Amino acid sequence: MMILLLMSRIRCHSGSRPNASLWRKLALVQALLMAVLQPVLAQDIPPSPAVFASLSANPSDDMTQFLAEKGLIGKLGDQMSAAGRVVSEKASDLVVTAMGFLGVPYKRGGNSFEQGLDCSGFVRLMYEQTIGLMLPRRSVEQAAATVPIDKSELQPGDLVFFNTLKATFSHVGIYVGDHKFIHSPRSGAVVRVEDMRVAYWQQRFDGARRVDASKVANGNQARR
Repeated sequence: MMILLLMSRIRCHSGSRPNASLWRKLALVQALLMAVLQPVLAQDIPPSPAVFASLSANPSDDMTQFLAEKGLIGKLGDQMSAAGRVVSEKASDLVVTAMGFLGVPYKRGGNSFEQGLDCSGFVRLMYEQTIGLMLPRRSVEQAAATVPIDKSELQPGDLVFFNTLKATFSHVGIYVGDHKFIHSPRSGAVVRVEDMRVAYWQQRFDGARRVDASKVANGNQARR
């Protein structure tokens, strides 16, 4: 609903349909708002305008600058000031960026928002855009290039692997916390968040991995 209101407001300003890049930016706004509002409504968390005050005061990136230019940030701040700051400090920029890709269609071999993304292409793009690391392209190669960790050690931004094609490490996603991961699942589906405790994923879980920058860099040099 929030995304539709924003798009309606933007059309009034521009008179044209927003492009794909803008859709992705607004999807990120929606993900952030939902992360703020859902726990507030469920747990009656005390109100605080800190999130929206900080957005208004720091329109440094292109998304916030765009919203500020359209007069949307101030309006959101007024309307949402009752929401508390409940986004966990442990959630990485990578996870927030990944949430902005919710709804992007699966595309085998796809490497971009415009093309669509497969599971390993999605993971690779997220790490390249937010961390500046170029992971290998295939999920099995990503598993080999990262550090094994225990499932109990998972933190937002870690990788989770599954056997979905009767092959080890044939599927990969990004852990986002609370037993959830975000991934690009299969043909005909879209990037979405799922629960690792669901029987399907429990039965196919292949292990957790953490990205180590030095290991990835060494692996990239070896492949050259």
